[in-house]
Amino acid sequence: MRAHKKRPLTLVYDRGRPRLAVDATDEPQEECAIAHGVTPAPRVTGQLRREVGLTSLMFISLGSIIGSGWLLGALLAAQIAGPASLLSWILGGAIIALLALIHAELGSAYPMAGGTARFPHLVFGSIPGFTAGWAAWLQAVTIAPIEVEAALSYLNNKAPGLVKADMTLTGEGLLISAALMLGFTALNILGVRWLAESNKITVLWKIAIPVLTVIMLLTVSFHASNFTAGGGFAPFGVHGIFAALPAGIVFAVQGFEQAIQMGGEAKNPARDMPRAVIGAMLIGTVIYLLLEVAFIGALSPGNLVHGWAGSIVGKGDFGPYATIATGLGLGWLAALLYVDAFISPAGTGLVYLGTSSRLSYALGRNGYLPGAVDKVSKRGVPWVSILLAFVVGLIVFLPFPSWQSLVGLVTSATAIMYAFAPVSLGALRKSDPDRKRPYRLPFAAVLSPLGFVSANLIVYWSGWTTVNRLFGALILGLVAFGISMVLRKPDKRPIVDWKASIWVLPWLVGMAVISYLGQFTGGTLTIPFYLDLLVVTIFSLVIYYMAVAFSMPADKVQAAIAAEELEVADQPELKVAG
Repeated sequence: MRAHKKRPLTLVYDRGRPRLAVDATDEPQEECAIAHGVTPAPRVTGQLRREVGLTSLMFISLGSIIGSGWLLGALLAAQIAGPASLLSWILGGAIIALLALIHAELGSAYPMAGGTARFPHLVFGSIPGFTAGWAAWLQAVTIAPIEVEAALSYLNNKAPGLVKADMTLTGEGLLISAALMLGFTALNILGVRWLAESNKITVLWKIAIPVLTVIMLLTVSFHASNFTAGGGFAPFGVHGIFAALPAGIVFAVQGFEQAIQMGGEAKNPARDMPRAVIGAMLIGTVIYLLLEVAFIGALSPGNLVHGWAGSIVGKGDFGPYATIATGLGLGWLAALLYVDAFISPAGTGLVYLGTSSRLSYALGRNGYLPGAVDKVSKRGVPWVSILLAFVVGLIVFLPFPSWQSLVGLVTSATAIMYAFAPVSLGALRKSDPDRKRPYRLPFAAVLSPLGFVSANLIVYWSGWTTVNRLFGALILGLVAFGISMVLRKPDKRPIVDWKASIWVLPWLVGMAVISYLGQFTGGTLTIPFYLDLLVVTIFSLVIYYMAVAFSMPADKVQAAIAAEELEVADQPELKVAG
C-alpha cells in the first residue's frame, strides 16, 4: 500500500457535531482520510459570498426599521397612550437600542449568516439554538406578507377592491400580493448584491418621505394644545405607555438585526457590523419620534374632545398621514404618501424575505431542518430557503387577521428572538473571554441582564391573548424538532446538551403564567399593576443567571466557534475578529 502524505486536519461542524476531518476539496478524499484515520468532511458545493459593505448593511437594517410601522404606528400609539405615546417611543427606542448594542458585539465578534439563530447554538446547544431560530424565522417569514397586505390596505382607499371590509385581501389583492412576493423572490435569487443595491434606492426614498412629512406638518399645522387635550398628557396612565409598545412601536423600530443576519455576507463584519446596527437604530428612532410629534400636533383639536381612543383622524384612519395632509390642502403630499404606502412596506418585505431565507439556511446548517434548506446556488444564495419563504408568505395571504392584529404576535416573536442575545453574550463572555471584540458592550454585567429583562417585558406587555398564540407556535416548533430528531439517523442528529438547555422550558412556561395572571390584554388581572413588573423583572434575572451558569463548558463552546470559523476560512475577503 503506498504511503500518503498527511494533510492538515480541519474541524468541521456536521449537523451540530464538531469533528476533525480532512478538507473535502482535497483529492483523493478517501485515501487521505484513511491516512489520518478519520472520516472526510462533506464537500461544500456553495458558500455565501462576502460582498456587502457598511452602507449596504446599514441600509438593509434601516430598510427593515422604516416600513408600514411609520404609516400606522403613530395613530395606534396615540389611541392607546395619548400624547404620552412620545414616552412610549422613547422607551421603545431605548429598549431596542440596548438590544441592538448587545447584537452589535455578538455580530462583530461572531460574524455568520443567520446570526440570531446561531449565537445561542454556539453556547447552549441545539434546543435553545432551535428555539431562537424558530422564533426568528416565524417573525421574519411573516413580515413580508404583512407588509404587502399593509400596503394594499392603505392603497385601497384610492383603489377600492384590493381589500375586503374585514381587511383581508380580495381575489385581486391576492394576485397582486403574490406577484409582489414573486418579485421579492426573484431579486433575492439573483444574488445578495442585487438585494443590497436595490434596497439602497428604496431606503433613500423611505427616509425622505417621512422627513418631508414631519417638516410639512410642523410648518403648516401644529396645535401645541393637543398635547394636553382629551384627558391630559397621559390619559391612560403608565399602563397606556407600556401597552403602546407591543401595539406598533416595537414593531416599528425593530429590524436592526437584519444586518446581523447577513453577517456571513459582510465584507468586513468586524468593523462594519456595529456601525451599521447602531447607525440604523439611531436614525430610525429619531424619525419615528419626530413623526409622532408632528402627527399629534397636526390633529384637529375638535377630534380630541371625546378623548384619544376613538377616531381621532376622522375618515381614513387607516391612512392617517394622507388623510391629515388632504385636510390641510397638501394634496401633493397626500399623493406622495400613497406612493410611499406601497414603497415603504414593499422595501421592508423585500429585505425580510431575503433575511428569513438566511435564517432557515442557518437552521439547516445546524441540522435543525432538512438539509435541502442550506443549499447554496452558484451565485452564493440559499435558493431553497428563499423559495420556502415565498411559499409560506403565500399561505399567510389566505384570509388571516389584519395588520393590527398580527403586529402584537410579530412583536412578541421578535422579543423572544432578541432575548436569546443577552444570555448568549453573558455565556460567551464567560466561555470565550479572550476573543477580540471590535465592539465591546460597556457595563455588560449590568446591561446584558437588563436587555433580557427588557425583552421579557415586551412579551409581557403584549398580553395573554398574544402570548398564548405565540407560545403555541413555539411549542409546535419544538414538537417538529423532536420529530426530526427521532427520524434522523443517530450520526445525523444535532447534539443536545440537556444541562445547557434546562432553562428554556421554565422560562417559556413562567412567562406564559405571568402573562395569564397579568394586567395586559387577556390577562386575569390577578397580579396587581406595578407588582407585575417587579415579578417579570425578578423572574427574568433568575432565568438569565441560570442560563449563563448552565451554559456549555468552554471546550465545547470553543469547538463550536472554531467550526463556524472554518466554514468561512476559504473566503479571503473575510476579516474575522480574533
